[in-house]
Amino acid sequence: MKTVSTVQELRDELASARRSGESIGLVPTMGALHAGHLSLIEAARRQCEVVVVSLFVNPAQFNDAGDLSKYPRDEARDAALAAGAGADLMFAPGVEEVYPAGFATTVSVSALTERLEGASRGRGHFDGVTTVVSKLFNMVMPDVAFFGQKDAQQALVIRRMVRDLNIPVRIEVCPIVRDSDGLALSSRNALLTASEREQATALSRALAVVAEATQAGERDAERLLAPARTELERSGVTTEYLELVSPDTLEPVARVDAEVLALVAARVGTTRLIDNLLIHPVAAAASAVADHDERPL
Repeated sequence: MKTVSTVQELRDELASARRSGESIGLVPTMGALHAGHLSLIEAARRQCEVVVVSLFVNPAQFNDAGDLSKYPRDEARDAALAAGAGADLMFAPGVEEVYPAGFATTVSVSALTERLEGASRGRGHFDGVTTVVSKLFNMVMPDVAFFGQKDAQQALVIRRMVRDLNIPVRIEVCPIVRDSDGLALSSRNALLTASEREQATALSRALAVVAEATQAGERDAERLLAPARTELERSGVTTEYLELVSPDTLEPVARVDAEVLALVAARVGTTRLIDNLLIHPVAAAASAVADHDERPL
């Protein structure tokens, strides 16, 4: 695997594949790779002839300078992991390559970005995401781009951006990868102390509580969420939101009569974590979290 840091180098490396009609897959990351990222690279390897992994800690999507400064970074480690998972090329640009002097353009998606993460982190968060992802799509020009379900709202926003702007890329959203105790893998998990790491499992347990009650026949959203809130409070985490929403619009639901998305965001110590679970009222869709048995693709 080769690492490049400029758009010109990136395009030069991909020119031959593009001329010969080979399919190009992109896995956008901010580094600090873990098994969840590697599952995306492996999925790209199975589906595409050339796999590009981008590594860029995007300052435009952080609303907290402290959060940006402590975000874990280790390019050499990430490059070794990406190569081992099957990547052909790593694109690791500097900030000046992505946002050159005088940069003055923002790509913004409305509606979907105004609740949940948008409300908690500010509208600018998603503007930063959609702007950098649109730039990556223009830089790499992939046929397929791979994202994780853990950032469910982000994936939905990117799908909308691609649809609205007629960007010729297919978006693949791959399942959440969890540790053996149910905690969704995240680069931010590395910031947790041992005791906080144990506390953090409350997020997946809260989602499992909602899923189990749904499977038992409860349909009222508030009655489904109440015991999950109790689970979070009992664990001492600070909940930012816990909601049941439509998977397509992110609008809150009052009753679970069709598939819903349960989402949670909470602070464990100083670390902010998110998780989610798709729940169907007549299917055993939640058993993977309840049994802590979700695996990489």
